[in-house]
Amino acid sequence: MYTYMLEEYPMHELAVTQALLDLALKHAHQADAKVITDIHIVMGELSTSVDDSVQFYWEMIAKGTLAEGAQLHFRRMPAEFQCMDCSRTYQTTDAELVCPQCESTNVRIIAGEEFYLDSIDIDK
Repeated sequence: MYTYMLEEYPMHELAVTQALLDLALKHAHQADAKVITDIHIVMGELSTSVDDSVQFYWEMIAKGTLAEGAQLHFRRMPAEFQCMDCSRTYQTTDAELVCPQCESTNVRIIAGEEFYLDSIDIDK
């Protein structure tokens, strides 16, 4: 048995997870659900949230709600950038954000910071 120390998990994930739970419960109640079985979450590659932390907090805060025992499914979205000098859009797996076409570092993030509840599965 392993005892989790809360210091291991960033506290902002608790607030984010609570917001996910609140949103899921709101929609479940509107649909007259008896139970929420699955939660589908989209997380951008650059999102500061961590799957394990969200899962950890979920198990704690969902107890006693329609979402207790719901399975969390995480879908990662790749980071995408646009060069502000040559307008090329690209993805990179490197830590450097240099444009592969013109080698500019004048880039903006156009995808990859997402974090949202995509859908919930319920039983009535």
